[in-house]
Amino acid sequence: MEITSKLKWNTWEEINWKAVEFQVFKLQKRIYRASLQGDKKLVHKLQRMMVSSYYGKLLATRKVTQENKGKKTAGVDGVKALKPKERLKLAKNLKLDGKSQPTRRVWIPKPGKKQRRPLGIPTILERVKQTLLKLALEPEWEAVFEPNSYGFRPGRSCHDAIAAIFASINKKPKYVLDADISKCFDCINHQALLRKIKTFSLASRQIKAWLKSGVIDFSNWAERKGYNSTSEGTPQGGSISPLLANIALHGLEKHIENKFPNDEKGRWIDSWKIYRKQFQSPRLIRYADDFVILCEELEPINKCKELVKDWLEKIGLELNTSKTRIAHTLKTFNDEQAGFQFLGFEIRQFKVGKHHSGKTTRKKLLGFKTIIRPSKEKVKTHYDNLNQWCDKMKAVNAAALIKQLNPIIRGWCNYQSPWHSSKSFSKVKNLMWSRLWRWAKRRHPHKNRKWIANKYFGGSRQWSFVYRSGENSLELLCHTNFPASVKWVKVEGTRTPYDGDALYWSKRIGDSYQTIDPQKSRLLKKQKGKCAHCGASFKPSDQMEKHHIIKRSKGGNNADKNLLLVHLYCHDQIHSRKVDTTN
Repeated sequence: MEITSKLKWNTWEEINWKAVEFQVFKLQKRIYRASLQGDKKLVHKLQRMMVSSYYGKLLATRKVTQENKGKKTAGVDGVKALKPKERLKLAKNLKLDGKSQPTRRVWIPKPGKKQRRPLGIPTILERVKQTLLKLALEPEWEAVFEPNSYGFRPGRSCHDAIAAIFASINKKPKYVLDADISKCFDCINHQALLRKIKTFSLASRQIKAWLKSGVIDFSNWAERKGYNSTSEGTPQGGSISPLLANIALHGLEKHIENKFPNDEKGRWIDSWKIYRKQFQSPRLIRYADDFVILCEELEPINKCKELVKDWLEKIGLELNTSKTRIAHTLKTFNDEQAGFQFLGFEIRQFKVGKHHSGKTTRKKLLGFKTIIRPSKEKVKTHYDNLNQWCDKMKAVNAAALIKQLNPIIRGWCNYQSPWHSSKSFSKVKNLMWSRLWRWAKRRHPHKNRKWIANKYFGGSRQWSFVYRSGENSLELLCHTNFPASVKWVKVEGTRTPYDGDALYWSKRIGDSYQTIDPQKSRLLKKQKGKCAHCGASFKPSDQMEKHHIIKRSKGGNNADKNLLLVHLYCHDQIHSRKVDTTN
């Protein structure tokens, strides 16, 4: 692929990441196209080139040691971070050897529940090896993954899955099988997974070593709980685990389609009944291990439940019967409330009508409307999180509290804004006003209401929570200031970033950031989708940073004219000219 003798990078800061990204992506596109054509021999040849490529090793090392949010999480060896010299040494000596160190067991609480979820944290070396193999395997599987699979895939998100559900039910109410797989990541059969992957021998041995590596559980750092073998499941915490889970669940949508064949008009003929009624075949929409099946008729939904059970048994999984339910999007069914919850949203339909005045007042039913809004549990969880921070920071000034709450509010509102969220935003806004008023009253128990209102409330809105210090002021973000019901454009069919259509993906990145971060969307449009430092086009998986032309410590601000949008690694390089900020 490349001549390593020409690579004269003696330090980590000298690496030309634009060239590295270009060479890796070029090879990934070749793997993708070979997989589309069904040329397995060529796919495996190119994948072997990827895992032995110095460019691939550099990129894998950078992703794990610099870009990953959990980069400072230690494995069983206790190593949390690497210096630039150690990163370069790791990349040069990296290779797949078919061996693996055990993972470190960490227990994290489930949101809003008393149960805890197990995570398996590999060492930095194992995470880099997993990322390197993922660079080779992901393009192959992106060429064959089903169109309605959205979880943990490049260029796809939760909102794409919600948009697919909306497109399926907005014309006609449907029955829904709201399914839940019991302990999906912990119970996947290893042999069934390896048979499905069918990759080259070295990669198979390496994946098997990761699956069988075992875990070491530490109740605390003083006591060692010992080694536990792993005979099933994929460890949650490894960089390749989401891809392996997607591979394990690949084929479920096709299995449902094969059992309900369509005619040339795309309608399924129900041969069970004499009158042979025609309607749309059941549609499965999956995000990782969460999925729903939608259909106009009830009988196919019941049959799909049995089909899913039989299919999951082959890979060692089963449905959680207590959490799996059959409901209807518009009406109550079997004492089940209309609608269902998916990815933190409540999806439900309501009847709508129109009043006609005349001799007699009557209501004529026109149809229904589909409402997708934040679920009550997620609204409560968000407010409880804000409330807890107000309790924790009851002794600090308003500026520190605002700086802590603003990112939480911005992130939650940006996630919820593509759908019908205005009522939820208004509810949380009112709750927060009451909570902040109690916070202010507690700090000044001997002051009257007028004094508190003048000190803490005002700003751009009459009752905004603000901190004033001379001419400078800091204002708490208001939930109702965020846009609601912003239209989300779903990703097209089987599109993937590896297809090489830079125009489509650059436009899609800009559109998606209109809800995630409007300022980044404006900067993307201004820079024509390219990094201001290296000049390379942004890809959906790239992490972006806002670089201040004039530092805030020297009088700069957050206005668009003072910001440049750059890659995360480019931002590190800009600041490493004077000091290495990544250590």
